[in-house]
Amino acid sequence: MKIHEKYMRRCLQLAANGLGTTYPNPMVGSVIVHQGKIIGEGWHQRAGEPHAEVMAINSVRQPELLSSSSIYVNLEPCNHYGRTPPCSELIVKSGIPTVVIGSLDPNPKVDGTGRTRLEEAGLEVVTGVLEKECTELNKRFITFHQEKRPHIILKWAESPEGFIAPLEQQSDEPFWISSPYSKQQVHRLRSQEQAIMIGAGTLRKDNPSLTTRDWYGNSPEVIVLSRSGDLPKERKLWKTEANKLIIGAKTHRDPKGENIQLTVNKEGVKEILDHLYRYGIQSVIVEGGAETLNQFINSGYWDEALVFRGEQNIVQGLKAPVIEGHHQTDYTVKRDVLTHYKASL
Repeated sequence: MKIHEKYMRRCLQLAANGLGTTYPNPMVGSVIVHQGKIIGEGWHQRAGEPHAEVMAINSVRQPELLSSSSIYVNLEPCNHYGRTPPCSELIVKSGIPTVVIGSLDPNPKVDGTGRTRLEEAGLEVVTGVLEKECTELNKRFITFHQEKRPHIILKWAESPEGFIAPLEQQSDEPFWISSPYSKQQVHRLRSQEQAIMIGAGTLRKDNPSLTTRDWYGNSPEVIVLSRSGDLPKERKLWKTEANKLIIGAKTHRDPKGENIQLTVNKEGVKEILDHLYRYGIQSVIVEGGAETLNQFINSGYWDEALVFRGEQNIVQGLKAPVIEGHHQTDYTVKRDVLTHYKASL
């Protein structure tokens, strides 16, 4: 089993290259091993492009070796026709006799059928290798299919006094508690998630862009919660190319008329998540404000929280959310500290 773990770790390394680019597909890496030597490997880069198993098999320079090799993959091979043919069939046709799988695929289109197809074809199938690590890598994909909702990550910055913002804030200008280095980290985090969410109050006060301009990678889709739908027209957000979804609006008035979808009478966190699930959103980073963050905390519908604690003092301010979760790690980002919490272990 130790030797299986060695090659599965390589699968995970390869799969992680797709963080933020494979939606709605999972992150998958694959390695082909012949007599203790890696002879092929690949990873899935984005939806519609070849899957990891295809990339790995096609990379083998001596195909005749496949009949005496093992293929490793961190997620169960697909067994259905989508944008690409099923990987289970490709593996069977390749002649590879042994398949080592990290975790099974919870997608109802797969859900064990890939493993079954391989076993019925007479292949040796080993499952559960580094299963915890494989599940963690695809936590967004797995939450979406198992919980029928997006994976929710809460994020905010707070002052040493425990404030999230000053009581009096200059209009259209965000108040920066954390350093420029932390800001860059936030943009990196945004590039990993499919969508970003704010409340209408944050849109009015901070005039955010919600992009990844200080990092490379895609900017996330934008979700704005607004009970009234009465949103200011002149905002940076409307000028960005990201898809935008306004939830909770009671009117159909479109503030810009471009790339906006309004939905009616969606109130409450559960209803919001149900709508996002139907919309196909697998992960959301919730960036505020305090009211929006507290809604998710109080409802219990959150999976992770990232809290930046900066050195910028605030004499009088809005209290930062208080979260009870499992403290994971503390990272130092120059003069700031980033704390990572999980709702459950």
